Amino acid sequence: MATSREPLIPAELLLRAYAVGTFPMGMPSGRIGWFSPDPRGILPINEFHIPHGLKRRLSRNPFEIRINTAFMQVMKGCAAREETWINRTILLSYQNLHALGFAHSVETWREDRLVGGLYGVALGGAFFGESMFHRETDASKVALAALVNRLRERGFILLDIQWTTPHLKTFGAVEIAKADYNILLDKALRLKCVFE
Repeated sequence: MATSREPLIPAELLLRAYAVGTFPMGMPSGRIGWFSPDPRGILPINEFHIPHGLKRRLSRNPFEIRINTAFMQVMKGCAAREETWINRTILLSYQNLHALGFAHSVETWREDRLVGGLYGVALGGAFFGESMFHRETDASKVALAALVNRLRERGFILLDIQWTTPHLKTFGAVEIAKADYNILLDKALRLKCVFE
């Protein structure tokens, strides 16, 4: 938990930002930038596509899925790359959101070792995916499939991925205009879904 001298984005500010389609990222300067892309990347929950190779992998059930057992470890796994926007302020701020019950991790484990996962923020019927990582082949993909299953089961209608990538497009990710995103976000925020 952050001390009074450590940088922290207040939870209320973070949640208000997500509710209007905005999110923070750490900048190379150390400052926090705020973003609201147009178009916006989403992964339609009911049209989620599992590539053939991953289907085979899932059928072998190679990983154990855990929820919210290693949130900070997942964030640090996501941050462990040459260039990252997950600085100390982001780490502490989302750890605080996690402690308050808004930020969640989906983790892939093998033999009691964390090998991949993702984290994000849940509000109403929306899940805002932040980042994912893997230390073994397909570990993050399996976490993503587990996330989508969880969101379907619990009635979520929006999986926000901020920007699309070629990798996420293989799962059915699309870009939509900000105006359309705002309509979908408004509908999602009216729902009372429970992630955990």
